[in-house]
This record gives sequence, C-alpha cells and structure tokens, in this order.
Amino acid sequence: MAFVVSQGQVASLSKPTFVSGGSIRLTEDYSADYAALWQGHGSVRTVVDFLGRNIASLGLHVFERVGDTDRRRLTDHPLAQMLSTPNPWTTRYDFFDAMVRDLAIFDRFLAVKLNSSSGKASLLRIPPTLFSPVGGTWFMAEAFEVRGSKGKVTYPADQVVYLSGYSPKGDIGGVSSIESLRAVLAEEYEAARMRAQTFRNGARTSGYLERPVGAPAWTDVGRERFRAGWRSQYTGGGPEAGGTPLLEDGMKFVPAAQSARDLQYIESRKLTREEVASAYFIPPPMIGLLDHATFSNVKEQHKHLYQDTLGPWLQRISQSLELQLLADFDGTANVYLEFNLEEKLRGSFEDQAAQLQAAVGGPYMTRNEARAILNRPSIEGGDDLIVPLNVITGGQASPQDSGSQNVGGQAAAPRRAIKARTEYELKAPTPSEIPEEHQKATAKVFARFFARQRRSVLAAAGAKSPDWWDAERWDDELSDDLLAESLDISKAAALTALSGMGVSPDEYSTDRTKAFLAKVAQRIAGQVNTTTAAALEAALADGGTDAMAHVFDVAEESRAEQSGMTAAATFVGFGMVEAARQTQPKARKRWQVNSGNPRSSHAAINGEEVPIDETFSNGLEWPGGLGADADETANCQCSVIIIN
Repeated sequence: MAFVVSQGQVASLSKPTFVSGGSIRLTEDYSADYAALWQGHGSVRTVVDFLGRNIASLGLHVFERVGDTDRRRLTDHPLAQMLSTPNPWTTRYDFFDAMVRDLAIFDRFLAVKLNSSSGKASLLRIPPTLFSPVGGTWFMAEAFEVRGSKGKVTYPADQVVYLSGYSPKGDIGGVSSIESLRAVLAEEYEAARMRAQTFRNGARTSGYLERPVGAPAWTDVGRERFRAGWRSQYTGGGPEAGGTPLLEDGMKFVPAAQSARDLQYIESRKLTREEVASAYFIPPPMIGLLDHATFSNVKEQHKHLYQDTLGPWLQRISQSLELQLLADFDGTANVYLEFNLEEKLRGSFEDQAAQLQAAVGGPYMTRNEARAILNRPSIEGGDDLIVPLNVITGGQASPQDSGSQNVGGQAAAPRRAIKARTEYELKAPTPSEIPEEHQKATAKVFARFFARQRRSVLAAAGAKSPDWWDAERWDDELSDDLLAESLDISKAAALTALSGMGVSPDEYSTDRTKAFLAKVAQRIAGQVNTTTAAALEAALADGGTDAMAHVFDVAEESRAEQSGMTAAATFVGFGMVEAARQTQPKARKRWQVNSGNPRSSHAAINGEEVPIDETFSNGLEWPGGLGADADETANCQCSVIIIN
C-alpha cells in the first residue's frame, strides 16, 4: 500500500513558497503567470470556476461489478470513504473543485497520499506552483519535488496521484489551455488599459486644444494658469470637476481619438468571454452569454453539458484515480469509479413523474410519501401503494396506455370467451396516435378521390360547362369509398376495445354498424366536398382552370393526409364506443381534451361523463361523431374514454 506519507512530513514544510507555474507575455510591457491570469482576467476566472463548481457538485461513487448485468455500490469501502472526505481539512467538494481548477489553469494536478495515525488513507492537494517532476522518463516522472519555506521534500511517483494533460513535445506537465488565448487576453488587456486611461485623464471626449496662430503670445504664467484650470475641471474629484471650461484667445477643442463605444468595448468583452469558453468547449449560454439563447436551446445545452462538455473531464478524472488508487487497496479486482450524473440529468419533476409512472406501470409513491414532500403529517392507511385495477388485470404497460397501440391487431384477439372485468378504462387514440396503416389507408382513399375528381372537374370547367360541379355525385362516390374503409378500421378498434374489456370478439356484430357508418361517411364526404367546391369557385373567379388545378394540387398533397387522419380517428372512436354499446350496456364514456389550445366548446365539456348510449352535452356521441360540422372536427385532438 502506497499510503505511507505522514501528515507531519508534509506539515514540516511550513508555509508554501510559491514559484511561477508558467508565464505568458501578452504585450511588450505585460507578462503574467497562469495564476495571475486567472486572478486578473474575469473571462478566464468565469470559465474555470464554472468547470470547477459543476464537476465538484457531482458525487464520485465506488462500484463493484457483479456479473455482466449487475453492480453494487460500495459505501463502506476504504476508497469510497477516502473520496468522500479526502483529508481532515478538505471536503469532497473543495478537493475536486481545486483539482479541476488546477487542471484547467495549469493542466496538471498533484495530491500526496497520506496515512494518518489512525490508519485512514487520505489525499492532500499540492498547489501546482509548489511542485515539479524529478527524473523518470518522458511519459512519467520518477518523483515529485514539493517546496516550502523550510525546504523541500521529494515523493516517489507511487506515493502521489498525478494528472497531467497532453503535450506535443512530451512534456510531463502538459500545456495549459490559456496558452492558446494569448491574442484574446492581450486584446482584453489593451481594451481595459485604454478604458482606465480614459477615466484617469478625466476627459470625457478625447482630443486636443487648438490655439489660433494669430493669438497673443502666451506667457508662462498664463499657460500654467490655463492648464491648472483645465485639469481641475476634467480630472480628480475637486469642487470644480465636471464644470464648463473657458477657452481663451479663440481656442477650440478638436476630437482626435476613438471612444470606448467606437471601439465596441462591450462587444469585445463578450467576444473575449466567448473565445475563452470555446477554448474549454463550454456553450456560451452556460456562462451567461445569452445573445442567441432561447428557452429550447438553453434547455438542450443544459442536457448536453454533463454528456458532451463535461463528459471527457469526468472520464479523465475517474480513470486516472482508478489507475493510481485501486492498486493501493485490497479486493478491488472488479471495482471502478463513476460520477453520479443521474441527479444532474434528471428532467423536471413533471418529466420524472411521467417517466417513472410509465416505467413501473402504476403509482410509484404512497400517499404518506407524497405528503412528506409537502411537509404534511402522515395519515392512517397512507402507507399502502395504490395500484389501478386496470393495470393489475388489464395487461397494460402503464396507466396511460389506451390500448390504441393494438388497434388493427385482429390476430391478437382471444379465441375463447373471457370473463368481463368489473373495472377498466380505455382511451381512444387521438388523430396523431392512430396506427400508421389506418392513416395511410384513409389518406389513399382521399388522394385517389381527389385525382379522379380533378380530371372530371377540370375537363368540364375547361369546356366552359356551367355544370362543372356535381355535388350529389361527388358526395356519393366519396362516401362509398370511405364506407368500405371505415368498416375495417372500426372493426379493428372494436376488437381492441373488447380485448381490453375482457369480452369475446364473437359478441360484436359488424352488421349492426353498416347503416350508421354509412351516415358517418356521408357526413365526412359532404364536409370535404363543400370545402373543395368553395375553393374551386374562388380559384375559377381569380385565375381560371390553372388556379383550380392548384387547388387539387394542395388537396392531393396535404388535404388528403389531414382528412385521412381525421376520418381514421372518427372511425376508431366509433368502433370503441360501439364495442361497449353492444356488450357493456352499463359502461360510461368520458370526453377528454388532449390539446393545449382546444376549442372552447370542447374545453367546456372536458371530463364530462355520460352513459354509453347517450350523447355529450355538445350533441356528439364521441369526438368527430355525427352532428358535428367541419369546424368542430378539423384538427381536433380530443379522445373518448370508455369506463366501467
């Protein structure tokens, strides 16, 4: 075990003796080491501190790999205890915060392995300006020399934890990222110096004073008097500062320099911070540069922060500690380290609740646990987990499942009668949730109909026939096409509903649905053709048959798909309601609004329940049912829920 260094040995060095950790010459008269650049340049400090705080806020856990698919967290392992409290004077947060800052500023980090009198292993960080590698090879030092006010101590490589970055020349100390920011930091320094000089000189507008050639000769006393008066008004904080100057003998002030605004001082400061952030691969909005930030991209960048931006840092740290620490402890053959990213990658409470409930198939929290979150006292019986009956006996994956994922699955219907459940809740899918095969099937019906209608209507309109539109013909043709498709879709939906109810499919009769579906198809056909006729009449008046052809282009390309989706949702809703009506006379149905911006008439009946044979208060039996005009059905996202 390499934890053989005593705390007293390190303490004997007394006060630290700081030496340069690398210096950069930014201008002819300004050079600074890495530590001074972090202290004096706000952009560097902002980015470095951002890295340190965000990585230090993560927990580094110790795990044991148990087989290929399981693992066990080790909380009582000596390595886990050491990482939770690296030494008696330093918290885990402060230790990793300092580690990341050392790596970000100097691209190297050193910690000495200590062994206290109690035998507990610990780590003590050594500032980068206090140590230097000694001997060894180009890829690893033989030892490290640590300096203090009372001398220096050399520690073998196996008695320290050392992290260093990449160097193209093979330097063990790596190359600081600050080296690539020379030009950017030099510009920032010059801009700051100009601003300081402007305020120091006091002139609010830079320039010079012009005295006419023909002015009387200026005596030394007069020149000094004017100079003293000018400087008292434009420098310092005396009683005359900020007054109005008096120019003598026809003198005038001539502006002769660019102002801070002309030099885009604010923009240059933002650019400097953005360049520094780029050097450390940090998205600008994460450090307060919100010029191009929106709610959506900031949210996504926050998700990727611990995956793409800080992910390499976390891998570098965890793998380096594994390499240099695991061998010092017994029983670490299958042990590894991993940062706890879960707490940072979790979504909002609403997202977490929805995901967990869907994952476990029901409520995952007792009532008393929920009350504890709100600091409310527990209640009797509140420790029992409530489980919906439809999840226990319905074979559904989660309480949100509607069974719509099985629409069209006739082959999955049971072959024998099943005893009906006493409770269930089945939700019809919204138009966007309708199985793709049903949407495509109805969309093809409309597309073929529009193509057939195009040929006939354009030919008649081109021949100047006054009877170019035959409403009765088109309504009959489209309703016949839709009826054939509606029988298949509604039957598939009904069989899915029956399976959810625990009822044999033999109890459902499609013959009883034909007459009603014919009326539904007729209503849909009438609405679609009325819309088409109005568009064609307007096009004919504006641009003739060419404009009418464009109406059909739109109909075949987009209206067919949208109309097919709406019609398929109508047929599915009918099939589910009809299945309950035929087999479950005591069932009820509930209107559910799914859109965030519903029609006022739909929002008014959201949650309304009526018996299965009755209509809702808006006169409809289900969303898209008979009696609804186009304004009530177009793009409607409402659903009907069958309950018992």
